[in-house]
Amino acid sequence: MEATLPRRLITTPTAGPLAALVLACVFFAVNSEQFLTGGNFSLIIQQVMVVGTLAIGQTLIILTAGIDLSNGAIMAFGGIVMTKLAVDSGLPPLLAIAAGLAVCAAFGLLNGLLVMKISLPPFIVTLGMLNVVFALTHIYSQDQTVTDLPPAMTYLGRTFNLGGTNVTYGSLLTILLFLLFAYLLGQTAWGRHVYALGNSPEVARLTGIRTNRLIVGVYTVAGLVYGIAALLLVSRTGVGDPQAGQTDNLDSITAVVLGGTSLFGGRGLVLGTLIGALIVGVFRNGLQLMGVPSIYQTLITGILVILAVTVDQLSRRRNR
Repeated sequence: MEATLPRRLITTPTAGPLAALVLACVFFAVNSEQFLTGGNFSLIIQQVMVVGTLAIGQTLIILTAGIDLSNGAIMAFGGIVMTKLAVDSGLPPLLAIAAGLAVCAAFGLLNGLLVMKISLPPFIVTLGMLNVVFALTHIYSQDQTVTDLPPAMTYLGRTFNLGGTNVTYGSLLTILLFLLFAYLLGQTAWGRHVYALGNSPEVARLTGIRTNRLIVGVYTVAGLVYGIAALLLVSRTGVGDPQAGQTDNLDSITAVVLGGTSLFGGRGLVLGTLIGALIVGVFRNGLQLMGVPSIYQTLITGILVILAVTVDQLSRRRNR
């Protein structure tokens, strides 16, 4: 007997995270008059757009039962590459941006090749790549922040008026990226193959899916997404910062886990990741409006992650 619509909604991986987001919004709306304002919601989206974009790439990799600890470092290096090429080398801004995106995609490709060719665990590969890229960022930048960027590189940080609220173009791009990857994962053969790979690599291979090529492709696409995150970061801060992204790898994993994606692969939705990123943003924003010290924001985020992973583990055991 086919499940009813309400039952399908309740049992989707995003049902719990969405309920948590709604409850958090209600709680902070009751405790802060400033929370339910267009300007504050615009600020929340601006605060989560970089980590949220990183989390899109992280979602792709986690769906294949992998993980990427190097995405924040790759983003920082991409930002330094595009800003230094534009400012120090005088390269046209669009070419500099393209070069930064290409470099990030290349590191994603390298991650994928190492995972596939040498059969190393993704955790080890990306942990090593984290250190490599971190060092390259500081060597290439000479620990200097790149300033005086051309306007084209900060365009996504500009705002437009939407219903009396100023919204950045970068926020709009982030939402469009989530919709794009929601379509790719949910409505294309490529997306179905990604889920199949995460569920069982051997079964996926036996059904004719070129699993090795798919793994490399997923890591490369994720690297390209990290490059877009680098552009969003540059446009928001107005500088190329070699210190950027040092905790964003963990923040992106947090968003993915809170959004209902299983760390064991094969289960989850990219729109759930958006909800997870918003949960983190809403909690940090709401607690700040209430005057709660930032250390407690970190504490609550950690508790939420543990709860989310526990629920995922219990769900897996129940479904066996």
